[in-house]
Amino acid sequence: MTKETLATDPVANLSALVRCASVTPADGGALGALEAMLVPLGFSVERVTFSDDDTADVENLYARLGSAEPHLMFAGHTDVVPPGDVAAWSKPPFEAAIVDDMMIGRGTVDMKGGIAAFVAACASYIAENGPPKGSISFLITGDEEGPSINGTEKLLKHADAKGEVWQGAIVGEPTNPEAMGDMIKIGRRGSLSGIITVHGVQGHVAYPHLADNPIRAIVAFCNALLDTPFDHGTDTFPATNLEITSIDVGNPSVNVIPSKATAAFNVRFNDRWDAESLQMDIHNRLDQAAERLRSGTERPPVDFDITWKERPSPSFLTRDETLIAAMQQAVESVTGRTPKLSTTGGTSDARFIKDYCPVVEFGLVGQTMHMVDERVALSDLRTLTQIYRQFLDRWFA
Repeated sequence: MTKETLATDPVANLSALVRCASVTPADGGALGALEAMLVPLGFSVERVTFSDDDTADVENLYARLGSAEPHLMFAGHTDVVPPGDVAAWSKPPFEAAIVDDMMIGRGTVDMKGGIAAFVAACASYIAENGPPKGSISFLITGDEEGPSINGTEKLLKHADAKGEVWQGAIVGEPTNPEAMGDMIKIGRRGSLSGIITVHGVQGHVAYPHLADNPIRAIVAFCNALLDTPFDHGTDTFPATNLEITSIDVGNPSVNVIPSKATAAFNVRFNDRWDAESLQMDIHNRLDQAAERLRSGTERPPVDFDITWKERPSPSFLTRDETLIAAMQQAVESVTGRTPKLSTTGGTSDARFIKDYCPVVEFGLVGQTMHMVDERVALSDLRTLTQIYRQFLDRWFA
């Protein structure tokens, strides 16, 4: 097998992936395109579909090269968010058009570019060194941009049940805020969402004594959640932050007191908290606010409840110095920059992987992800490939 037959060109790899319209949960041929790149490199490939009630079936891919340790996992997703108004794009979102050293297309940054670069890095490594003295696996889902039910979490359990063990993992999500070499993610904040519902009594605004306006309580509850900080951050995490994301009374009339009011919120929390302790703190804040509303009045107790939405995501921090140092040194070697070790941003599939092995995240610049004309500089794509290749050299040294 010659170097020319291997998938060493990240631009060609990415073009093949972007041309697959894999809008979550549809595969669109993306996993087949990836399999076609990996099989000639010597990877054994398994594609498995998972199902669950009330969610779409999702196909996923697990590929492995080698049988020895150390075993490195590269994790990511081929599914993308919808392109939105296609007419607003300067080029068709699934054409992979190249304009002025930029490839335009949905998924170029988030995160088919990371997959394309890692495939190219593996191909380059194999062409020069042969198979690694260890193992490399790809754990790729089609469910990251969806509900994340039939994707990475189940694929990890499936692989673990078959005896797969990993010593480290890279998630190829876009991590750099402005330029390649800015940031490595070594952990993530947790996420908790909920909806508060205050039940009142509907009535005429001219006769408030015959009604109970729930807006008074929902405003007090929002203030109780926002006014006092949950904490001031830690050495490795920013401060826990709660945002009210919606307030609604469903009332089209200006002279009717509504019967209920709701407020939705999301909290991104650091490692001072887990979901249970944070839920307790939020309940306590609301109970105290409800008591203050009643204090010195004849009002009845506030009738309210909280619905916790979806599954909370825990915070985590990777402390594996070997994995972190290998990525940090690779970034510095290629870019000349010292990347910040960060726990900022949203959640990712790393929250599932951390239960199986140490994990870091490093990928492209994320400024255009999910936008119209999502795009990647070809120079950044090649830089990322060089960084991944440097990492492989260090990891298997």
